Amino acid sequence: MNERKLKHHLSPAFPKIRMITETITNIIGFLVVGVLFWLNHYFSWPTWAYWILIALLVFAVLGAIWSFIEPRLLYRSWSYQIDTEYLQMKFGVLTKEWVTVPMTKIQSVSTSQGPIMKRYQARSIKVETMGSSHTIPALEEDIALELREKLADYAKLKEVDE
Repeated sequence: MNERKLKHHLSPAFPKIRMITETITNIIGFLVVGVLFWLNHYFSWPTWAYWILIALLVFAVLGAIWSFIEPRLLYRSWSYQIDTEYLQMKFGVLTKEWVTVPMTKIQSVSTSQGPIMKRYQARSIKVETMGSSHTIPALEEDIALELREKLADYAKLKEVDE
């Protein structure tokens, strides 16, 4: 595929949003591992269970370190572009992916915003086709709403009232 640059990028707050989310996830994970170590001690599980918990702890620590490096790398690699015919996205840290979605295949476009994204005035956009869905993880709120409307217009989607 053509290795040209795509015009638009994620919100500058994306690395911070991702790091906060990953930190919360890591804290919960470490609490679970801590409880498992306590259970191992309390119930005197076999030695092999202790070594499995040690391996689990090592993977958790490596995952926590990666969760502080990956958001910045992902932010630099993420870009997208839309026109009347296609939505194009390029992303990936270890493996690069190029996704081209024809406007005629788009069935729905939605935005979402959790509490952390709300604090940083960001939203994610989800584009669904018949066989797959694609997400642009964090755009500034006004850009995300405008992009959702453009995509819906280009894809000729009708708004449904329930």
